[in-house]
Amino acid sequence: MSHGPHLVSDVMTHTVVAVGRGASFKEIVELMQQWKISALPVLEGEGRVVGVVSEADLLPKEEFRDSDPDRFTQLRRLPDLAKAGALTAGELMSTPAVTVHADATLAEAARVMAQRQVKRLPVTTVEGLLEGVVSRADLLKVFLRSDEELAAEIRQEIVSPLFAASGQPVQVRVSGGRVTLGGRLRDTSLVPVAARLVRAVEGVVGVEFDPSNGDVVRQAD
Repeated sequence: MSHGPHLVSDVMTHTVVAVGRGASFKEIVELMQQWKISALPVLEGEGRVVGVVSEADLLPKEEFRDSDPDRFTQLRRLPDLAKAGALTAGELMSTPAVTVHADATLAEAARVMAQRQVKRLPVTTVEGLLEGVVSRADLLKVFLRSDEELAAEIRQEIVSPLFAASGQPVQVRVSGGRVTLGGRLRDTSLVPVAARLVRAVEGVVGVEFDPSNGDVVRQAD
């Protein structure tokens, strides 16, 4: 049975703390402290995500508390100055919300987080309704997979289909998520192919071929 890439739905948190547009500044801070989170989805209607309030949206109120910014700063920091005077989630939130769908791969979610510089993503349906939330820590859960589980998947899904027809036995060893393949390979053209496939397995930290185990003398690219 093929495992396939892990999806956001495999690691996301289904129970989500969220607020409406009218939530007060203090209520938002209290919820973040209570639940140890750095951002809250803002919902309206039947649960449609219309924005996100993060710690970064709240900080301008403290930053500009005792300052009198000059004209240049006012023009450059106009959005932050507006948030410094905001009182509700609707005024504070960043919109449109950066979201991801449950069927996105973990790699896709990681790219969105990196590109948009966010720590958490609301998970929504096609209609924009909130389903859950995925964080950076959630994306790293795949690296908690055991060495035994990784080895079994690599043998079943990669080594067996790729090398069985050629009759070239390949050994699989995994330690701390690092995969070592070894064996007497007559066709070394399969080495980079195997390396790419193994590296794509969720939870693999690195992959190499052991030159002391059989005739393979090439490192995986």
